[in-house]
Amino acid sequence: MTADSTAQPSRQVHVDVPALTELLDGQHGAVREQVRTNLVKHADVLVDAETMDRDAFRDRVKDVVLAMAETGATGLGIPEAYGGGGNIGASIAAFETLALGDLSVLTKVGVQFGLFGGAILQLGTKPHHDRWLADLTAGRVMGCFAMTETGHGSNVADIETVARFDVETDEFVITTPHDSARKEYIGNAARHGELAVVFAQLEVSGEQHGVHAIVVPIRVDGEPAPGVRIADSGHKLGLNGVDNGRLWFDDVRVPRENLLNRFASVSSDGVYSSEIESQGRRFFTMLGTLIQGRVSVGGAAINASKVALTVAVKYADRRRQFESGEEGTEQLLLDYGMHQRRLLPLLAKTYALHFAQEVVADQLHEVFSHTSGSADDKAVRLLESRAAGTKAIGTWHATRTIQECREACGGAGYMSANRFAALKADTDVFTTFEGDNHVLYQLVAKGLLTDYSSGFSDMDQFGMVRFVAGVAVETVLEKAAVHKLLERIKDVLPGGNEDEWDQEAGLLDPNYQVAMLRFREDHMLGGVAKRIKGGVDRGGNPGEVFSNVQDHVIATARAHVERLVLEAFVSKLETMPEGDNKVALNLMCDLFALSVIEGDRAWFMEHGRLTVQRSKAITAEVNALCRKVRPIAVDLVDAFGVPVEMLRAEELIG
Repeated sequence: MTADSTAQPSRQVHVDVPALTELLDGQHGAVREQVRTNLVKHADVLVDAETMDRDAFRDRVKDVVLAMAETGATGLGIPEAYGGGGNIGASIAAFETLALGDLSVLTKVGVQFGLFGGAILQLGTKPHHDRWLADLTAGRVMGCFAMTETGHGSNVADIETVARFDVETDEFVITTPHDSARKEYIGNAARHGELAVVFAQLEVSGEQHGVHAIVVPIRVDGEPAPGVRIADSGHKLGLNGVDNGRLWFDDVRVPRENLLNRFASVSSDGVYSSEIESQGRRFFTMLGTLIQGRVSVGGAAINASKVALTVAVKYADRRRQFESGEEGTEQLLLDYGMHQRRLLPLLAKTYALHFAQEVVADQLHEVFSHTSGSADDKAVRLLESRAAGTKAIGTWHATRTIQECREACGGAGYMSANRFAALKADTDVFTTFEGDNHVLYQLVAKGLLTDYSSGFSDMDQFGMVRFVAGVAVETVLEKAAVHKLLERIKDVLPGGNEDEWDQEAGLLDPNYQVAMLRFREDHMLGGVAKRIKGGVDRGGNPGEVFSNVQDHVIATARAHVERLVLEAFVSKLETMPEGDNKVALNLMCDLFALSVIEGDRAWFMEHGRLTVQRSKAITAEVNALCRKVRPIAVDLVDAFGVPVEMLRAEELIG
């Protein structure tokens, strides 16, 4: 198909919706279906969110979470020996599917079973597992993940809560040294939490050993534990069914055994020991085990986008506005080219992100199900980078998509009954949950610049600047695989002129699309490396050098992640049998790829990869693809499998 392929398909594509749903649900389809059933059973919680006062709704959310725990759908990541499912991949699938419903329920599940339970599972050892996992899996014990402090959010390594070991009593003494060191925004803290995994600076015999995690009781018989002060964080923009709170510790004493000691231990006579000598590496090894939260949030955001698109597309297929030329007949919103432009590229990106999320979830399952107990370091670093990037692009996409869908539904979209009010408010924080997206993109770029030669832990941003400045820029470019790009070009145009590949290749050729995104990524990466090296060579302070190139760093990371997303989509298509469903998803993939190129066409034109004529051809092709997708748009959103009870939009979509 060529650049001027604007004609409609020779025949209408017929989507097999159940089969497409099965494809999207993947290997954990039964788990996703169980969660959908649970959501329908508790669908009235969506109304309760609007009618109950805050404390009553918090208790209602807790009741729903505990009811779901009884079905086994919330503890799938916990080992079977403790009442869980023993399957990380299934756990991610269940969590993602929960995002089709009330997001306070989703978040409380994440806090209880993902953050609190995950910390005990991944940072603790068998005595801790035996002591707490079965109770937390069943919901008999509610817990918190107390990491963030008022004065330190993303910079976890410098949190100020102190855990000092008292050798005489064989206890740790947990102290909040001043008010800005209080634990802030802690889910489950304000009302329901009984235990907290507290992250604190460990001090043994006067020596500092960095951040470690300790289990601390925060309530006894419903009242704050001795030495623990608790306050409500207050009303939030969204997620008010989650009881976020503040915690202070006034010399709270806990037994030495409460230290989660998978990576470091303290003996009764006050001797600290760890198999990981580097404090920085030990810290990031510890945080790396908690990557599941980042993967989960990204998947939840993508699924929330599906809800918004389902409502908006079905509304646009039903709502008429202005006469179309036929007397007395008004035109459907979805038949208007601009309405297609607003919604259908977002639909295509949602499909693309779904398959990209599938890749990172599979990688997570593989890494954390490694039979030897520890996966290859390079695999872990690649997972950390991919999880950071997918979470960032997925959550930003949700924010944009939900807003566009709300506007596309006009005044009706502004009514709470149609889900957009809750979706907008409750997903807004996802862009900063589990790491601010700009910080996450910097982690992605760091991995690219250093070829993952160290963990995110061993090298801060200044170390990364020094590293890049200390190697030849050509080495960075080689690691960026520029030489492989030429091989890809030859695949696109066998025997063709490499300087003209991007002018002659077909716009709908996936090799062309991937090569364009690869060129952009590699060119940006080389440019960042040159700017960093040049700044240091001129005597610049590493911190100032990094600050001056931050915009370039973020753009490079975004380009890298978009290329990974496209490759995930193309790879999925290669596994599909021939048929109309594959044709439909090919349309989605083309629409996503060309929308990305169109959205950054200024860059491609600045760097000689798009002529004015070809740029216009891409815009024409995007318009043509929207027209081809329009007849199957409702089928494509129906395939998401959002239960009608979760839509609530009876007046909008019938």
